[in-house]
Amino acid sequence: MFQPYRQPSPIIYLFCLLAGLLPTMGFAESSLESYNPGGPGIFKLNISPNGYPPYIIIGEDAQYSGIVWDVVKTVFKRLNYQVEPHKIPRKRVDGMLLDGYIDGTPRAIEWTTDPDAYVFTDPVVRIKEVFFTRKGNEFQYRAPDDIESLIVVTHLGYRYPALAEMFESGKAERFDVSQDKDMFSFLLNAEYFDTAIADLAVGQWIIGENGWQHEFSYTENGISDFGFRLMLRKDWASFAKDFNVELARIRESGELDQILNRYR
Repeated sequence: MFQPYRQPSPIIYLFCLLAGLLPTMGFAESSLESYNPGGPGIFKLNISPNGYPPYIIIGEDAQYSGIVWDVVKTVFKRLNYQVEPHKIPRKRVDGMLLDGYIDGTPRAIEWTTDPDAYVFTDPVVRIKEVFFTRKGNEFQYRAPDDIESLIVVTHLGYRYPALAEMFESGKAERFDVSQDKDMFSFLLNAEYFDTAIADLAVGQWIIGENGWQHEFSYTENGISDFGFRLMLRKDWASFAKDFNVELARIRESGELDQILNRYR
């Protein structure tokens, strides 16, 4: 006799759903790999979808370069590890790091919401935010009051704690753009803007790539000076120590300066 279709009970449905999730849960857990001293091993490094020139540059045919990439490759080779790049969107990096899908990401401690949840290496390079101006429109920066009445091109989503009071009070005005290159294009082509804030190395890279060497100046003093490091899970703490040893060696030998000079 024909039996009418009946929907499965909620308990059966829940059991089936959990059964389907188990393989995914198991994969996430199995991807957590701790450091293996002496290697060989694979280190899964976040390079972000668009890189971060000149620190990480994504070229054609998946060719990678940049200050951080070259330093990491040099150090990792000595530790008998290979670098496996992963393009992770910024909002997903921290979670995927803790879940083991990646092993590390370039980061400044000051940019991290919960830095105590991670381990950081020594700085690979310093991040210094300065003011760029058009040639002939220079000014000296010593304190936040020096930007009073100026219209400042800034990066969308970036915070500038040293200048927060100036912007919030209206003593200075910020104009947000989403791309680093656009900050310099706006400043170059519109006299309405007085200055732009950017990392010194990033600004120098953009200026060099676009032939703008004679168009811009920058202030000697900046508003920040952060160490750009590798941020790792805590189970990679011993790796961080070994990384620091090798980083110190290439700094003392002059190899680090050679890498830095490639991108200046």
